[in-house]
Amino acid sequence: MNRMKSFRNLIERQIQKAQAEGQLDNLPGAGKPLPDRSSEAGGDAAMNTAHRIMAQAGVLPEEFKIKKELDAARAEYPTLTDPEKRKAAMARLADLEMRYHMAQDARRSFMR
Repeated sequence: MNRMKSFRNLIERQIQKAQAEGQLDNLPGAGKPLPDRSSEAGGDAAMNTAHRIMAQAGVLPEEFKIKKELDAARAEYPTLTDPEKRKAAMARLADLEMRYHMAQDARRSFMR
């Protein structure tokens, strides 16, 4: 449970840093209640909200950044026809997948 508290403290510090740097100023919907996201009930509501706020402010955990790159690389791969470019793209996909899984494992071990 201490790790969960530590993770929440980390998130809170990230939010405070973003606020201090003005990254949360003038966001769309500022001053309005957050939309109902009860359909995201698969996890901790506070954590879901914190992740959403961080994402909207452009403060994403490394895992999320890598996931975006991985999705883009996966979408690009089928469009490539040159064998050398496909080979390079496949190596990039493998690297991104490895980094993504490592980031996931790091988060999971931190949350335990």
